Amino acid sequence: MAKAKTNYTCTECGGIVNKWAGQCPACGQWNTLVETIVESVGNRFSTKPQGLAQSAPVLNLAEIEALDMPRFGTDIDEFDRVLGGGLVAGGVVLIGGDPGIGKSTLLLQALANLAQKKKVLYVSGEESGAQIALRAKRLSLDAKDLQLQAEIQLEKILNTLAEHKPQVVVIDSIQTMYSDALSSAPGSVAQVRECAAQLTRVAKTMDITMILVGHVTKEGALAGPRVLEHIVDTVLYFEGDTHSSFRLVRAIKNRFGAVNELGVFAMTEKGLKGVSNPSALFLSQHDTQVAGSCVMVTQEGTRPLLVEIQALVDSSHAPNARRLSVGLEQNRLAMLLAVLHRHAGVAAFDQDVFINAVGGVKIAEPAADLAVLLAINSSMRNKPLPRGLVVFGEVGLAGEIRPAPRGQERLREAAKLGFSIAMIPKSNAPKQKIEGLTIIGVDRIEEALSRIRDVDSEIPD
Repeated sequence: MAKAKTNYTCTECGGIVNKWAGQCPACGQWNTLVETIVESVGNRFSTKPQGLAQSAPVLNLAEIEALDMPRFGTDIDEFDRVLGGGLVAGGVVLIGGDPGIGKSTLLLQALANLAQKKKVLYVSGEESGAQIALRAKRLSLDAKDLQLQAEIQLEKILNTLAEHKPQVVVIDSIQTMYSDALSSAPGSVAQVRECAAQLTRVAKTMDITMILVGHVTKEGALAGPRVLEHIVDTVLYFEGDTHSSFRLVRAIKNRFGAVNELGVFAMTEKGLKGVSNPSALFLSQHDTQVAGSCVMVTQEGTRPLLVEIQALVDSSHAPNARRLSVGLEQNRLAMLLAVLHRHAGVAAFDQDVFINAVGGVKIAEPAADLAVLLAINSSMRNKPLPRGLVVFGEVGLAGEIRPAPRGQERLREAAKLGFSIAMIPKSNAPKQKIEGLTIIGVDRIEEALSRIRDVDSEIPD
């Protein structure tokens, strides 16, 4: 019997090479080449409907009418926010997250709501119909109009779509699907790529809203080839600890809306419920002001969030002082400590420094720099920052404080939640006064620390 011909495919970019190597020559990633069987596939798009096989006419861009894509909501406000206002007909959404974090629960809730006004189909490759029915009963969902198919063969699923013509389809999950055209196992690079491409083609040609559930690797990235994220329209990630009752859904890519939108959910006995005021989750409730705590305003997509940054500075008993950051970039913490020493004269080389963003939120933007440094300085002095203070601003290597985008929205959110003092970059100072908010504009980090001491001295004990 002839040996099957194999090659090696990169799980990140989908590149193919004839022999194994430690590094993918296409994308440069290490240890991502896996052995796959060479597949002989005919024209995948030759069957009806023709879809991508049809040649499209060449048009002048100025002659094409630009129309806004109509959206329809799922009646779950936080989910619609992340999607950019709702689902789009013909759009393909990929949602990933850790096992047990709530992907299937959220999608079952959304489909139950949509089933009352649209024709929907839930295709499950991981759970039986009885298990999903039991979950719907536990969540008290009205699922009498929700259609379900427990199937993993792609060709049977495509026949079902052609026969029933649903408007919204959930595929749970793409890693369990397989096509008869390929001999590799479900979940392999070739199968995931082929099934996703076929489902995307059908979604575009039949105007079906397709939601694909994807597994994640131990690093938290979506499993399978990176091309999976390129062919879909929207990529959502579930974040949060499975032991916590709160979940975050973040948009990483969205062709129909803003990226980096954030939806906040609370896991309850009746499923995932949207949190209307997420800032309350990320602010600790202290009876009195504590040292090392500073509140900042971060921007997640179009939503400003107030997050508490906590710092703990303690004498180091090891030759090398520890630098630990949770929720913020650790390398940036080392850089900020160097700026604090060089430009403000505050040395922490013999101190252990621990930074934490309360509530498990991850802050990637540099506008958290000023809050981190003020929290560190407060912990070192063992003196709380003034009550009602909120800050934001990026700190440069020269000690300057750079402006943050959407400063007006951040300030209005802080004022709405009752904060009375805002220390911000001078470039972000509003032209018109915001009621109830005292603005302190600063240009440099040493000026910020000096102004904080001045405010401290003005507050009576």
